[in-house]
Amino acid sequence: MRNRSYITAIIVGLTLSANVLASCYGQKNKDGRTDTYSSGAISFASDESFSPVIDEERELFESIYTEATLTPIYTSESEAVQMLLDGKVSMAITSRDYKEGELAQLKLNKQYPRSIKFGYDGLALIENKQNTDSCISVKDIRRILTGEVTRWSEIYPESNNGEITVVFDNPKSSTVHYAEDSILGGKPITSPNVMAVNKVEEVIKYVEENRGAIGILGSNWLNDQRDSTNLTFRKEIRPMAVSSISPATVANSYKPYQYYFYNSSYPLVRTLYILLNDTHMGLPTGFSNFIISQDKGQRVILRAGLLPAYGNLTIRQVHVND
Repeated sequence: MRNRSYITAIIVGLTLSANVLASCYGQKNKDGRTDTYSSGAISFASDESFSPVIDEERELFESIYTEATLTPIYTSESEAVQMLLDGKVSMAITSRDYKEGELAQLKLNKQYPRSIKFGYDGLALIENKQNTDSCISVKDIRRILTGEVTRWSEIYPESNNGEITVVFDNPKSSTVHYAEDSILGGKPITSPNVMAVNKVEEVIKYVEENRGAIGILGSNWLNDQRDSTNLTFRKEIRPMAVSSISPATVANSYKPYQYYFYNSSYPLVRTLYILLNDTHMGLPTGFSNFIISQDKGQRVILRAGLLPAYGNLTIRQVHVND
């Protein structure tokens, strides 16, 4: 007989109050831009770890506003922000707000930088399916990233999973920044057993093929899109349960479900931002306001397994078969 468990899920029930700004500019601008709030063609930059949910937002926006073309440039978070500062794009998707120096730089050039929160996701730790060590504390994650711990048996004495290898998506990605800023308190990762690849899919593949590996990625890559409750993870991935308390146990550890972001049980949650420098109030502004809109954009965030930044959420108990 299959075991049955209960978990709290967030079911679609959004009532939002997002301020939508209308464009006042219809004429051609001095820099040659002709895009409007809902038409034209632009490129924007985004950390690659957010590509699943951003692609959904873009495709829905273009299906509604058929005269608009949005081209995402998926790169590292550092490079996305730099493109915005250099004026190569007017919009960047990140997991951090502007820094004071960046705001000062843009304002000095008579720019109009803005930041918009649009959701919350979790930093997820994934492991090989043969690994039965399924819980981990933030303290032990810190010990792994600093090189204090290099083998599974140093955390779980009976473990036979060998050496721990941690793999990130990109050395300049938002996941690396979060690990250094929020887990290590602003200190760099120093473990020789930490590596970075180029894409999130490469992280998943590496973990599938290496029993002792831990992959670190954004939680929007985890969910099985066939499950409307967002309680089923991709079959090739096993997310670890994370505890803010050490030692980690089944009772005090939580997996990256939306509800655990909502009630702060999951300890590795980050805020997602849209950084804008759109002085024309054109298509970047239109797309940004679409993402935080009540009836469409925030529902995409919800369906992706993330927590929307705006809205009244309906919380229900749902039944899960394991």
